[in-house]
Amino acid sequence: MTSRNLPRTALTALAPAVWGTTYIVTTELLPPGHPLFAGLLRALPAGLIALAFTRTLPRGAWWGKAAALGVLNIGLFLPLLFIAAERLPGGVAATLSAAQPLIVAVLAVSVLHERLSARRLFWGVTGVVGVGLVVIGPNAALDTAGIVAGLAGAATMALGVTLTKRWGRPEGVSPLAFTGWQLTAGGLFLAPLTFLAEGAPPAIDPTAALGYLWLGLVGGLLTFVLWFQGIATLPVTSVAVLGLLSPLVAATLGAALLGQTLGPVQLMGFGLALAAIVAGQLPAPTRSSDAVSTPVSERISR
Repeated sequence: MTSRNLPRTALTALAPAVWGTTYIVTTELLPPGHPLFAGLLRALPAGLIALAFTRTLPRGAWWGKAAALGVLNIGLFLPLLFIAAERLPGGVAATLSAAQPLIVAVLAVSVLHERLSARRLFWGVTGVVGVGLVVIGPNAALDTAGIVAGLAGAATMALGVTLTKRWGRPEGVSPLAFTGWQLTAGGLFLAPLTFLAEGAPPAIDPTAALGYLWLGLVGGLLTFVLWFQGIATLPVTSVAVLGLLSPLVAATLGAALLGQTLGPVQLMGFGLALAAIVAGQLPAPTRSSDAVSTPVSERISR
């Protein structure tokens, strides 16, 4: 990570850090039993606000691309995440979602034509182990459908992140408009699923309204703008590993606000996950053979 990338990396990291507040907001502020409705309000209103503000719609092939990215990054990812959270202990679900950097590292080979890096795989595995130590309790139960949903959710988001990197953003389209396309597409995909699975919306009191506003405006619109900007300007594998911040923030808030304890094993896991995050931002070491084979004039121009 160069000093030039540091501000962008810090801004991008805000997105998964804010997403780490989702668990405590959902459990403490929102009405229970309506996770898909929460996902719908997180996506669709924010997307429509962005479209109304920017007055920019996709053109040509971008109608299909925006729809695909919105479904992958939001519309499919959120239901799979909620299924995993409902059928698995929170720690197991969080650990499965932490596999996303590993999947991105593999997809980067086929989609972005990058070389498979043993270094990226090592730190990806380290991050998963670290998150697992932080959030998985000794009596964690496993459920086949939950595991499949958790891994599918990680794969869906990983593919969305990788395709976002490959397709970029149309020239002349602002980050806010680009984010609005995806939030709207994801929200429209979620709408029928939500009402089929959960029926009528719940009653919304002032506390719930505050929670939905946080998830929609801050946890949705603002953070996805930062996230997609990061994907556009930073290496995609570096962005993906920042996602490990989400379960770490959730665990920290649980300890600070809900009285949940963090023992020595959890603290060791924190250290491993943070090491993976930092290592994921560092550039790969330059091989000496590359420096020898590069002409002196070209090395100076760099």
